[in-house]
Amino acid sequence: MQAHDEAKHYRTIWISDLHLGTAGCQAEPLLDFLKLHESDTLYLVGDIIDGWQLKKKWMWPQSHNDVVQKILRKARKGTRVVYVPGNHDSFARQYAGERFGGIEVHLEAEHTTLQGKCLLITHGDLFDGVIQYAPWLAYVGDRLYCLVLTWNVWFNRARARMGLGYWSLSQYLKHKVKDAVSFITAFEDALIKEAKRRGFDGVVCGHIHKAQMREVDGVLYCNDGDWVESLTALVEHRDGRLEIITWIPKTAVKAKKPKAGKSLPPQPAVQAAPGAVLPAMPCPEPQTLDSKTTEGVT
Repeated sequence: MQAHDEAKHYRTIWISDLHLGTAGCQAEPLLDFLKLHESDTLYLVGDIIDGWQLKKKWMWPQSHNDVVQKILRKARKGTRVVYVPGNHDSFARQYAGERFGGIEVHLEAEHTTLQGKCLLITHGDLFDGVIQYAPWLAYVGDRLYCLVLTWNVWFNRARARMGLGYWSLSQYLKHKVKDAVSFITAFEDALIKEAKRRGFDGVVCGHIHKAQMREVDGVLYCNDGDWVESLTALVEHRDGRLEIITWIPKTAVKAKKPKAGKSLPPQPAVQAAPGAVLPAMPCPEPQTLDSKTTEGVT
């Protein structure tokens, strides 16, 4: 666990589903996270900019611009930044193999941890049956999801006034709907099977806004979550351990101030779940990416 004023340096950080350009994006907590967490490599695993919503209505506050500038600054100062676009920023896929401001763009990537695990990195929308076979339904679902996120913002403002911490209404509703739970399970299973078929030790993805790390049949599934609901990231420690961390906004910590004459223990900014460990395996040659797409990716 880590306090807000405690900076950390990781070997690797994965974040996805920022959805910059939408009201649901938690840009200020994300900026705080980026300021205090450095890494040798930073993977942006899709849906960084929400092109779907920006087409409908332009929204780009200063905080969203600050996030972009912070990422560019990391690239200038030596952090390797790899951008794997998703379905909401699919416009960037046409630039696969290019570099912009020191940021590499790839359709997918692979990463070898210090412990020798070779991980496939993909946003995950290509394994989403709704996106692939019923795109109209995906757009309808996106509209409803944005509505729930708007409620989530007002809901948490009310909780903050009452001295309560952040709580995701949208996550709660999603986990209570049986069909949503079934969809998430099918999505995870599809990615695990693909990683195993291609000889990877595991897969890192985003897309479904549900941070998770579990091992199935010797294959590690990692989802780094999102920055509209769960405020999570996947990190690789300096010794190669993988961990999902949850960032708690400063406003949530301030909301829990003790009353006069009473004291509370320090409130952590990060909640960590222990990472799974797999036996080292040799990293396979990529089977579906051409040399342009995989150039420079480890």
